[in-house]
Amino acid sequence: MENKPERNNLIERRQYFDDSEFESDNNWKKLTLAQRFAALSLTKYGYELRFTRFTSSGSTAVLVLKNGTPATISEDGDINTTPDINIR
Repeated sequence: MENKPERNNLIERRQYFDDSEFESDNNWKKLTLAQRFAALSLTKYGYELRFTRFTSSGSTAVLVLKNGTPATISEDGDINTTPDINIR
């Protein structure tokens, strides 16, 4: 009888991501700490992080509800749920 050690499922954990999960993870890494806290609070209401816009005046995170309603978060973490932007 051959004695084969059992592989522990906790030791070997592989994670597979589809492209949207990978892109979302990269978007979260681009946020400032203040933006992360603010974005986390908005995700509790159904918002999803779409992208971060970088300009000379700083970065702006853009989140969107399922119905298309946008919200923005400034570099300092200020939330604007009625921004004057059009998302294509």
